[in-house]
Amino acid sequence: MSPSGREAGSSEARAAQEWRRIAAMRDEDVSLAEGALWIAAGEYPGLEIGEYLARIDALALTLRKRLRADIATAEKLLALNHYLFDELGFSGNGDDYYDPRNSFLNDVLERRLGIPITLAVVYIEIGRRIGIGLHGVSFPGHFLVKCALRDGMVVLDPYARGRSLDVEELQQRLRAAGAPADVDASILGHLLSASPCKEILGRMLRNLKGIYAKQGDWLRALAACERAIALRPEDAGEEYRDRAGIYLKLECFRAALGDLGTYLRQRPGADDAAQVRARITELQPLVERMN
Repeated sequence: MSPSGREAGSSEARAAQEWRRIAAMRDEDVSLAEGALWIAAGEYPGLEIGEYLARIDALALTLRKRLRADIATAEKLLALNHYLFDELGFSGNGDDYYDPRNSFLNDVLERRLGIPITLAVVYIEIGRRIGIGLHGVSFPGHFLVKCALRDGMVVLDPYARGRSLDVEELQQRLRAAGAPADVDASILGHLLSASPCKEILGRMLRNLKGIYAKQGDWLRALAACERAIALRPEDAGEEYRDRAGIYLKLECFRAALGDLGTYLRQRPGADDAAQVRARITELQPLVERMN
C-alpha cells in the first residue's frame, strides 16, 4: 500500500473509532458540532476537526465582543441573525438543495451554504457560545430551532435567515408535510420538543442516506446508514430495514436477510411487517443455496 493509501486507511479507521466513541457517549456529553464534523470526516478522510471547531469558536468570539454584558436574549438573537446572514452571508442552498456538501459542516462553514439542519447546527453552536439557550427541533419536513424568552418561546428558521415562526405558519408547514388538518396545541408542543444531539446527528445521516440513494451511490448510502445504526442499535428498526434495501442493491443477500429479521424484532407491529415477512420468505431459499 502506498503511503497515501496508508494515511487514508488510518484516517478512515480513526473516523470510525471516533464515531463509536460518540455513539457510546451520553447524549448530554455529545458536542453537536464535533459530531457533525465526524460525519463529514467519512467523506473527507483526514479532516482537521479541531480546526473547524476553532473556526466556530472564533466566529462566536467576534460576535460576543460586540455585545453588551446586559443585553437581552431577544437582542442577542437579532445580533446573531445580522451577523450570520447579513454580514457573513450564510444562506440556504435552494439552487442545489441535494448537493451532499450541504450536509457536511466543514463545507457549510467554507461555502456558507447549507440546508435547514446544517445551518441550524451553525446557528445553535454560535448562539450557545454567546450565551443563547438554543435547541434543535426535528420538525416534520424542515429542521427548526427554538429558544426560551422572558415572555415565552420563539421558534426560528435558520434556513430563512433566522425568521421567527408563529403558530399559523407552523400549522401551514405541517399541512405541507402531510398533516391532514391543524393539529391541537398538545401535539404541536410535542412536535416542537427539543431534539437530543444524537437525534440531530441521526437526522443528518438520514438526509445523506436519502441523497446518496437518489444518486444510486449505494456504498455511501450504506456508510451513512451504518453510522445512524451505531447511534441507537437497540432501537434503529427503520434503519435496519433501509440497510437491508441497500444490501439488496449490492446483492448482499445474507446481510439483507439478517437486517430484515432485526427490523421485525424491533418493529413487530410495523405497517409493512407483512411485506417484510414475505420478502424474508423469498430470500431464505436464495441464501440457503449460497451455503
